[in-house]
Amino acid sequence: MQSPPVSLLNRDRVSGLIFLLACLIYGYQTTQIQLFPGDEYEAFTARTLPYLLTFAGIVMSLLLIVMSPSRPCADNSYAEQSLDQDLDWRLLGSFVILMVGYGIGLTWLGFVLATSLFLLIGFWLLGERRKAVLLGASFPFVTLFWLLLTKVLDIYLEPGYLFLSL
Repeated sequence: MQSPPVSLLNRDRVSGLIFLLACLIYGYQTTQIQLFPGDEYEAFTARTLPYLLTFAGIVMSLLLIVMSPSRPCADNSYAEQSLDQDLDWRLLGSFVILMVGYGIGLTWLGFVLATSLFLLIGFWLLGERRKAVLLGASFPFVTLFWLLLTKVLDIYLEPGYLFLSL
């Protein structure tokens, strides 16, 4: 008796492949980061954390590709439908637009306001409607993260054109 064919491409594997591609591009861009003279002998440089993020992303995407289950398909129509099944393309498009808007808003609104609005709208797009959660998970979290970056780690974050013009 012949076993049914197995669909190798499913939603998890495709997203793992896309994430792997993004991590490889990010890893290449990491090699382009300029170092100050003498930094090549330091234990922690401007490239260290991006290298670690690249490595972690590649490992996670490979785990997602390898460990996602393959489902046998009864006929050839399942193989064609496996990528489109249960995908919300409108939500995906909304998040792409939101990310582009975040990139533009970061320059104009600054880190705190742009990131808070990005999280608030992102949570709303994912279906969260409670105002306490929307406001409590975006503005206080970003403010604490901003304080950690600017006051504790002494990292300069540009305030944005809006606040510079005031």
